[in-house]
Amino acid sequence: MTTIHIDNRPYPAKDGENLLQECLSLGFNLPYFCWHPALGAVGACRQCAIKQFKNEEDKHGKIVMACMTAAKDGIRISIDDPEAREFRASVAEWLMVNHPHDCPVCDEGGECHLQDMTVMNGHIYRRYHGRKRTFHNQNLGPLVNHEMNRCIQCYRCTRFYREYAGGRDLDALVLRNQVYFGRHEDGVLENEFSGNLVEICPTGVFTDKTLKRHYTRKWDLQTAPSVCVHCGLGCNTIPGERYGTLRRIRNRFNGAVNGYFLCDRGRYGYEFVNSGRRVRQPLLRKNRTQLLQPASKRGALQHLGEMLSAGARVIGIGSPRASIEANFALRTLVGRDQFYLGISERDLRLLASVLDILKKGPARTPSLHEVELADAVLVLGEDVANTAPRLGLALRQSVRRQPEEIAKKMGIPLWNDHAVREAMQEEHGPLFIATLANTRIDDIATRTFRGPPAELARLGLTIAHALDPIAPQVPGLSNTAQALAGAIAEKLKAAERPLVISGIGCGDKAVVEAAANVTWALCNMGRPAELCYVVPECNSLGATMLGGGSLETALEAMNDAADILVILENDLYRRADAALVDRLLAAARHIVMIDHIKHATSAKADVVLPAAAFAEADGTLVNNEGRAQRFFQVFVPRGEIEGDIRGDTPRDIPGDIQESWRWMRDIMVVGRGDEGQWSSLDDVTAACAAAIPSLEPILRAAPSAAFRMDGQKIPRESHRYSGRTAMHANVSIHEPEQPQDLDTALAFSMEGYAGHPPPSLIPRFWAPGWNSIQALNKFQDEVGGPLSGGDPGEPLIEPTPGKKAAYFENIPAGFEPRVGEWLLLPLHHIFGSEELSILAPGIAELSVQPYLALNPEDASNLGLTAGDEVQLRLRPEADAQVDVKDAQVDVKADDSANVTTTAEIFRLPLRFEPELLHGTAGLPAGLTGMGNLGGVALPAWGELKKVEKGKQMEG
Repeated sequence: MTTIHIDNRPYPAKDGENLLQECLSLGFNLPYFCWHPALGAVGACRQCAIKQFKNEEDKHGKIVMACMTAAKDGIRISIDDPEAREFRASVAEWLMVNHPHDCPVCDEGGECHLQDMTVMNGHIYRRYHGRKRTFHNQNLGPLVNHEMNRCIQCYRCTRFYREYAGGRDLDALVLRNQVYFGRHEDGVLENEFSGNLVEICPTGVFTDKTLKRHYTRKWDLQTAPSVCVHCGLGCNTIPGERYGTLRRIRNRFNGAVNGYFLCDRGRYGYEFVNSGRRVRQPLLRKNRTQLLQPASKRGALQHLGEMLSAGARVIGIGSPRASIEANFALRTLVGRDQFYLGISERDLRLLASVLDILKKGPARTPSLHEVELADAVLVLGEDVANTAPRLGLALRQSVRRQPEEIAKKMGIPLWNDHAVREAMQEEHGPLFIATLANTRIDDIATRTFRGPPAELARLGLTIAHALDPIAPQVPGLSNTAQALAGAIAEKLKAAERPLVISGIGCGDKAVVEAAANVTWALCNMGRPAELCYVVPECNSLGATMLGGGSLETALEAMNDAADILVILENDLYRRADAALVDRLLAAARHIVMIDHIKHATSAKADVVLPAAAFAEADGTLVNNEGRAQRFFQVFVPRGEIEGDIRGDTPRDIPGDIQESWRWMRDIMVVGRGDEGQWSSLDDVTAACAAAIPSLEPILRAAPSAAFRMDGQKIPRESHRYSGRTAMHANVSIHEPEQPQDLDTALAFSMEGYAGHPPPSLIPRFWAPGWNSIQALNKFQDEVGGPLSGGDPGEPLIEPTPGKKAAYFENIPAGFEPRVGEWLLLPLHHIFGSEELSILAPGIAELSVQPYLALNPEDASNLGLTAGDEVQLRLRPEADAQVDVKDAQVDVKADDSANVTTTAEIFRLPLRFEPELLHGTAGLPAGLTGMGNLGGVALPAWGELKKVEKGKQMEG
């Protein structure tokens, strides 16, 4: 540890780190703009000026930039030196020369880093009265708003967008003494992390366009710590609510998981909570010839009680997008043997295989932060940029690890970002990507390999054999694939931190096992290899740990005469083909749906109970690495809302939205008389931990509801929160009593503990003088490091280091094209493939439309050109894993997006995909508007035919 002297007082510091980061870590308020903990230093803004002295006798010193000066033992600096303060104030004044006087109407007002730094510098009055330069503002799409006149040329936006996130369509455009940060023309920002510009920008140049539609002052937002529900990575978020509607999502720093950044799906998918498809009150019908009608909570539960009182046999279907507690409550309601996970047999086999490999193998699963530290990576079968976008961003940082040695040899500290990038040029570390088709991160790949799942698995198994001859050998592999496997093996073997990434996205168990073989081969060689699997939903791994059967086995159970089918937060038509789901639903005398959105499955239910969405509930989710994390209720949901759509003048209609586990408890009360089984979330969590020992660590994912700091709860509302009386003035001039929270240590109030709570309970990042997201610095012992007290989350899965794992022996046969048939592969999309985010207007606008992708050569052989319509006939055979006979659904014109369905025949527009292997075709996975095709398990075989214009579709 190094000792530095700041204003004649000694302080410990990290040797070689830049002085700005060390001063901030020590708690000093030193202004800055261009520096960012994740981006490093470039010395562009000159705002962090300090005085440096040669020795104790030097009284004059010199001005230096703290972000560009290394902390060395004995160095003497001054932050409060009058000349340094005057220099910083003059920098702030010059930056404000062209800045508009629009703080009262600026969307960034109240959490603006520029405001904070201007006040910190003491610059209060403006002396400049000349004309200000003005710029044209661009339309950058539905997510990010652009107001270029507020720019202070700190270059943070382009450094993040181009250098950190790999975007290419935003840049610094320079003409003489003018610098413009934008696109070459108006248009949607193409990078999937564009929303981070909102938090990266220290001013109001880039702001949240979705918030603009229902704008609320930042200090008037009620917030709570939460977890993203739009993929399996478990990124931490801070949702904000006002007037009973969710207004925005911000990144919640977790050094082990998402760090400083979120993908656009996670940041902007939140508006499904406000969707018109929300279930806001119980719906009921006495027989299936009637339509669902609104009912009271009491009426719905009374009806359920009558259904259950005759000793009815109940089967429960859980969900990978529901919390651990909700799934466990359903399991308790129906019994362990009558509980099913709500996923297809194929997906269950894949997830069970992943869980078994992670629990019994020697390789550990890295956090996203640890992925960034990997120095050689193999991605096998998973399009991570679309199925787990934040993982793709981590890989963009991992390819810097090996080239950074170039900078180290030149004596360049790694925090000096621009100099490091100049030294590295275009060098990238080893990253090999073997997937079905092209990906968003191919630009940083060392080599890519394309093929159907069987070929991907065979490549992985060959790599494992090249690493360890004991691993099974693959016969009949091409010389090209053999050479590639050898090259990959050599790079992985030479790496200090090799990493293998795979997942269930391509729908093939052999790929999952091949990834395990590669990692185990490295472990058996004594290499510290890590294995990362991508799972599709926010609680896929947690639900699998609960145990339970598939939808196919649920159908078998239903055929044994079940009376009631209870479905938890799950649209079954997305999980399996329509015919199977139809049979499953038809086999039940009564169907009870507990969910927060309406969908095809809820339309067939006899009772629909309104569940709370993630921002309206508390619970635990388990991410892909087995990290249990708690999400907390942001606001108390209400029923239907009348009045202004912005919620400015709301009038509540009583509703009965509540957590799914509470519905389960109420059903047990009316059906079995189980009074008082669970009174709070802690009760459910404790019961779950006791019943399933492997889930016992979820008790430590966050403090219990009894936790207090100085005898107080943690307030969800900021100390500046306003309008608690005025919001309800149309109902009463008296301030209503605040809701009571029995489930957590958080309060629906602005009163409570004002200090720093434990990391898992932090509802917002704020500190005196730091109103922007940069206040996060005050919550870390070391800026850029973990949160003080440790990052949130509790591991559930621990590997067995040193264990010799037995290799998987299953070797799939090589892919053989079929005459007149194509193997249909799933192609994932960040916008459109996920069920909930597609209900957000901004995400829906960016969503891909249904299509069928073909290699141009295959398309030419069929006489097809881009944009032509293709008739697809699925083969209902065992190896295709589909059965769509007699399946028919009505697809509305506004939902179908040019898709026509009838039985097993589909009609789709053609798109060229040059990297698809001959004999294969691609379909967008999980896309809304695909009709019966949406639940088909891919890969599957199908026949293609050109649709002549004006001709009707066959069948």
